[in-house]
Amino acid sequence: MTVGLVAAPSVSHELTPTLVEDVRGELTARLPDVTWHVQLLDDGLVEPPADDGEIVEAARKTLLTRGWDLVVVLTDLPLRVARRPVVAHASPVHGVAVLSVPALGTVAVRRRLREALLRLVDALLGEAHDADADLREATARFRRMNHRLRELASDVDGQAHTVRFTTRLLSGHLRLLLGMVRANRPWQLAARLSRALIAAGAAGIFALVTSDVWRLADAFGWQRLTGVTAGSVAAIGATLIVGARLWERVDRPAVRQQVVLFNVATTATIVIGVVALYAVLFVLALLAGLLLIVPSLLADALGHPVAFRDYVEVAWLSSSLATVGGALGAGLETDEAVRRAAYTYRTSTATERAAG
Repeated sequence: MTVGLVAAPSVSHELTPTLVEDVRGELTARLPDVTWHVQLLDDGLVEPPADDGEIVEAARKTLLTRGWDLVVVLTDLPLRVARRPVVAHASPVHGVAVLSVPALGTVAVRRRLREALLRLVDALLGEAHDADADLREATARFRRMNHRLRELASDVDGQAHTVRFTTRLLSGHLRLLLGMVRANRPWQLAARLSRALIAAGAAGIFALVTSDVWRLADAFGWQRLTGVTAGSVAAIGATLIVGARLWERVDRPAVRQQVVLFNVATTATIVIGVVALYAVLFVLALLAGLLLIVPSLLADALGHPVAFRDYVEVAWLSSSLATVGGALGAGLETDEAVRRAAYTYRTSTATERAAG
């Protein structure tokens, strides 16, 4: 495993050889299943002023260019998440963490920096540091991290055909992918996209009170309703991935494995997030339909007595139309907002405590 440490020129003096060797030694002692290498790079990556997304994007490009497995950026710029200052954040799917060195304070900076680097590596492996965990929890946590490290560090035959490569990747790295996706918290995706939520809500309300939608839902049957559902989920998923340019392409075989992992994890994050949004919309539409749609009016529109199944079908189609509306709203989101929603640049609370 190769970890890149990229330091801005103004803070590079903090990365002394002794500190770097201490970090490498601690990683080896705690996670011995792989051999650790730490490479230093003195580079500011971006020209200030720059936001967090620009730093992560530049760090990701550096990681792919140099063939690193993980990268931690030490910046002299302030970091913000949702307009709030933070010490550090990590994107496990990207394999990128960013640490604001000035936020560590002025006392015992190198000790705090060492602790922060170790905790950020934990975060990049999908395991937040928990100082209060008992021995059993800590053992299980290190076992999961060691497994992911072995998968990340394993070499894949660069001469293998694409289909064979992908099959080996998905079968051999399934647990790694699940860990990366879980660390992204995809079920919170929709809550971070305000424009998509507003558009979905408006479309859902309009569909729910439209008699033509009632009749269509009654006439479609479950096959067509399922097809509309799949189409709506695909629409908002494609809008997010293509619109925000979340799909990576690379021609270098040495980093192809990482890029495939990244793209699969990104797609899984988006799909799970959209499905979670759809499920919430369906429940809300069903409750609203039962509350607002008068049975006699629904019966007049459908031309037959009303049963609970009819309300389910109306909620089903309304949720699909609301999801399509959400796709339109997602198209209005900024690229940075979508990246933050999809990749969850998580604040490292343990690092914040170290800075206190």
